[in-house]
Amino acid sequence: MKSLTTVALLLISNLFMTFAWYGHLQFKKISWLHGLGLVGVILISWGLAFFEYVFQVPANRIGFEENGGPFNLFQLKVIQEVVSLTVFTLCAVFVFKTDKLAWNHVVGFALLVAAVYVIFKKW
Repeated sequence: MKSLTTVALLLISNLFMTFAWYGHLQFKKISWLHGLGLVGVILISWGLAFFEYVFQVPANRIGFEENGGPFNLFQLKVIQEVVSLTVFTLCAVFVFKTDKLAWNHVVGFALLVAAVYVIFKKW
């Protein structure tokens, strides 16, 4: 259960992160945000990043083995990276609609899955 909670919180966290880091690049499509200056964009991104941390910090605390969770630090980081790239890809392709998923992206994700396997493998 803690592993599912950790991953769910990371998914939510990374949704906020993606919009904080890349959502402002779509502001030109929203008329009332079109003329927003850099300071305004930074403030909106900071506001979104706050919610990223509201979910990220509990995810890591719940998931960390020294707090009773199932994951060590390396495992938490690899999960974070895979979740981050998955959420980003889905947003880029289906929400922002700026990019298409290409073969090299799929190969890169397969290599990330291999990284997860290697990190979680007990040698």
